[in-house]
Amino acid sequence: MAAHLSGVGLTPFGVRPGRSALQWQAEGARAALDDTGLRPRDVDAVLCGYATTLGHLMPADLLAERLGVRPAIAAGTSVGGATGLAMVAAAVRLVRAGDARAVLVVGGEDRASGRSRDDATRTLAQVGHAEQEIPLGGTVPAYYALLASSYLHRHGLGPEALAPLAVTMRRHAGAHPGAQFREPLTVDDVLTSRPVAEPLRLLDCCPVSDGGAALVVTAAGGPRSVRVTGVGEGHRHQHLTEADEAAFGARDAADRALADAGRDLADVDHLGVYDSFTITLALLLEEIGISAPGRAGADAAAGRFDRTGPLPLNTHGGLLSYGHCGVGGGLAHVVEAVTQLRGEAGERVARATTALVHGDGGVMSAHVSAVLEAP
Repeated sequence: MAAHLSGVGLTPFGVRPGRSALQWQAEGARAALDDTGLRPRDVDAVLCGYATTLGHLMPADLLAERLGVRPAIAAGTSVGGATGLAMVAAAVRLVRAGDARAVLVVGGEDRASGRSRDDATRTLAQVGHAEQEIPLGGTVPAYYALLASSYLHRHGLGPEALAPLAVTMRRHAGAHPGAQFREPLTVDDVLTSRPVAEPLRLLDCCPVSDGGAALVVTAAGGPRSVRVTGVGEGHRHQHLTEADEAAFGARDAADRALADAGRDLADVDHLGVYDSFTITLALLLEEIGISAPGRAGADAAAGRFDRTGPLPLNTHGGLLSYGHCGVGGGLAHVVEAVTQLRGEAGERVARATTALVHGDGGVMSAHVSAVLEAP
């Protein structure tokens, strides 16, 4: 049985105090249901991602109660930044198996305003190894900075090699009214922003945001429904100290999704790829096979990933500029791909028929890909 993305909802991202994680989730969910034309009673499965500011043991049931949904299936999910795509993959499997006909997939959090910066840093650092990494003061930016140092050394590059990725994301965000940051950037702006964890600087890192996003995966498609033709995952390690830099798992996930769809990379004309840091985006683009080793930043500088280029990437601005509210940040990549495949992106339009969307959780730890095709 085919699976379709029939509804999407996305709030603006930014520092927007006054709403809880549950309220952001409900706002995104209602927008997705309205987009689909479904009512809460039509939903038979709810998948909800974790929120670091909520800490509830039953996030899907909590959200279902808030929305007035009485699902046959409800589950909370937590695989870091890959959670959004993991829920999409699970929803597709439920629909294909005939276990559900309308699955609501939701992520949202008051991550920017619901906790202090230091508290957020400590919480997210827990993806590190409890004995070998966290006691040494490891943080998520520090873990990715180690990967960036290794990457730049391996390819004989300087920090300026990654900066064009941030510049491209900001250029795309400038055309989206919901983006947290829309002011244009230059490579020099990235290189002169304050150091966070060498060689990463502030503008190499995504912001922390409030916001929400949601999708409805259905068995029945409509004239605006985008088909989910392939899903795939790859999980090779949890901790950076156990990672194989030659194969994090991204290629596994993408290859499995493409094979499931009966497609290959040459068929893809739109990309939504996780970009928590510029190095995250570079590593993913290169492992999946979209860019040659060491060439992701150069491809961005040459315009390959521009909205009007041959392979548009994160045309909403990605995590680096649209913003990152946790699980909703990864789902925003899917929402944008659906919007583009529908031809409903307005001035952001980038003609597309087949999209590859990829999420990464932890420190290049969990990988999930999906292939989406236009109605």
